Amino acid sequence: MFDTGSTGFMLICTMLVFLMTPGLAFFYGGLTRRKNVTNTMLMTFIVIGVVGVLWVVAGWSFAYGGDGSISFFGGFDQLLCLPIVQQVLDEAANPPADATYPSIVNIAFQMAFAMITSAIITGSVAGRMKFKAVTLFLAFWVLVVYAPLAHMVWGGAGSLIGEQIGALDFAGGDVVHISSGLTGLVLCLALGGRRGFGVMSYRPHNVPFVALGAGLLWFGWLGFNSGSEFAVDGVAALALLNTVTASAAGLASWLVVERLATGKPTLVGASTGLVAGLVAITPGAGFVEPWAALIIGAAVPPVCFFAISNLKARFGYDDALDAFGCHGIGGIVGGILTGLFCVPELSWTDFGGLFYTGDPTLLIAQVLGIAVTIAIVLILDLVLVLVVKALCSGNLRVDEADEALGLDVSEHGESAYPAFTGLD
Repeated sequence: MFDTGSTGFMLICTMLVFLMTPGLAFFYGGLTRRKNVTNTMLMTFIVIGVVGVLWVVAGWSFAYGGDGSISFFGGFDQLLCLPIVQQVLDEAANPPADATYPSIVNIAFQMAFAMITSAIITGSVAGRMKFKAVTLFLAFWVLVVYAPLAHMVWGGAGSLIGEQIGALDFAGGDVVHISSGLTGLVLCLALGGRRGFGVMSYRPHNVPFVALGAGLLWFGWLGFNSGSEFAVDGVAALALLNTVTASAAGLASWLVVERLATGKPTLVGASTGLVAGLVAITPGAGFVEPWAALIIGAAVPPVCFFAISNLKARFGYDDALDAFGCHGIGGIVGGILTGLFCVPELSWTDFGGLFYTGDPTLLIAQVLGIAVTIAIVLILDLVLVLVVKALCSGNLRVDEADEALGLDVSEHGESAYPAFTGLD
C-alpha cells in the first residue's frame, strides 16, 4: 500500500500551490490602478481556466511524458491524460515498490506550478494589453515554453539542463521565476510603456490587497517548496524552514534598503521583500543550510530594489508590477547562490557548492543552466509575440482611449468600485 502520510502531504502541498494563483491576483490587483484592478485580477484568474484545461490536454504529456530519449521535450503518449485511470488501477492492485503516493498526484501538483508561473507574467503587462492577446499568449506559452522547459530541468535522465548540464533547481528558479520574469520583460518591451509612463507616478491603489496577496503567496509557497521534495522527510522540513527563513530575511532586508533609499519603510516594501526572499530561495530550498538561506534572503532585496527603482528608468521598459524585477532577477540571484551554498550531500548531482568544496563545477553548471534557460525562453517568446500579434490584427495593446478610460470598463464592462467614474 501507499504511505498515507506521504499521500496526504502531497495532496495538501498541491492545494497550497493552487492557492498561490488567487493569492497573486490580490497581490497584483492591489498594486495596480483602480481603473484596472478587475482586468489585472482577471488576467490572473484566466490562467486557471487556460492552464487547467491545457495541462490535462497536452501540458503534462509535453513536460513529463515520453521515454526520456528527447532532452528538451516529453512526448505525446500522455495526451488528455488517457493512460492515467488505468495507471491508477494498476498501482492500486500492485503499488510500485519505490512509490510512497499515487503518481496521479504529480499531475495536479505540476499543474498548479504551471498556473502560478503563467500568472506571474501578467504583472508586467498590466494596464495596456488586450485581454484576448493575454489569453492567447498564455495558452501558447504554457505548451510551447513552460512544459518543454520543465522537462529540460526536471525530466530526469537525459534532460538538457537538469541531467546533461547538471544544474540544480529544487522548486523552480529556472522553470518558474526566470522563465516568467523574462517573458514579462519581453512582453512589456513589445507593448511599450503605459500611457504617461516616465511622467506620471503609478502608486498601488489598495495596499491591504497587496499584503493579503503576499500572505497567501507566502502560505502557498510553503507547499510549493517543501512539496518539491516529493516525500515526507527531513529535506522537506529543511525546505520549509529555509523558505520561512529566507522570506523573513528578505522582508527585513527590503525594509532596511527602502529606509536607506527613501527614508521610510512601507507595507508594500515589506510585501515585496517577502516575495523576493521566497523567489531567491526557491532553487536552493532543499539544498542549503538555514544560515545560507538567511544570506540568500538578505542578499536579494538590494539587487531587486535596484532593478525596480533604477533599471526600468534607465532602459525605459515598463515592467508594470515588476514581474521581471522581482521574479526574473530574484530567480537568477537564487540560482547562482545555490551554486555557492549547496550542501554536497544534498545535491542531486556529484557536485556541491563552491563554499564547501572549492570546486566551481556546480557554480558553472548553475550559470550555464540559467544562460540556456534565458536563451530558450527569449527565442520562443519572440516567436510567440509575432504569432499572437498576427492573430490580434497586428496589435497587442488596447487603443489610447480605452487605456485612458481603464481596462475594467473598456475590456470587461465592469468596475471593482461601482461608484468610480474611470478617472484617477
